[in-house]
Amino acid sequence: MTITLYGIPNCSTVKKARLWLEERGVDYAFHDYKKAGADAAKLTDWIAKAGLDKVLNRAGMTFRKLPDEAKVDLDGAKAVTLMVAQPSCIKRPIVEHEGGLMVGFVEKEWAAVWG
Repeated sequence: MTITLYGIPNCSTVKKARLWLEERGVDYAFHDYKKAGADAAKLTDWIAKAGLDKVLNRAGMTFRKLPDEAKVDLDGAKAVTLMVAQPSCIKRPIVEHEGGLMVGFVEKEWAAVWG
C-alpha cells in the first residue's frame, strides 16, 4: 500500500501519527510542507473529497493570527491560496493511501485501516 503523510515535522500530532505508523511497521513517505511546500491542485482535491472545514485548520495559531480580511468569505479557491502561502493552516496530518484520504490523527480511524 502506498502511503504519503503530509505535515510539519515539529507538529505534535504529526509526531504521534508517524510514531503510530512506525510502531505498526507501516511504510510511508513523508511530505514536509516547510521544505516541499503545499500543492494547490492537491489541496483542491482534498477539499473536494473531505470538505473545506476538515482540511483548513482554523484552530491553529497561524490562522488565528491572520488579519480578519484574510479569514472572511473563505471559499475553496481563497482557502487554497491561503494554505499554499501558509501551510501551517492545513489540518495535520493528511494521509493519502490507496483506500482514500485521512485528515487528522484519530487512532480509532487509523486502526480500522492499518490495524
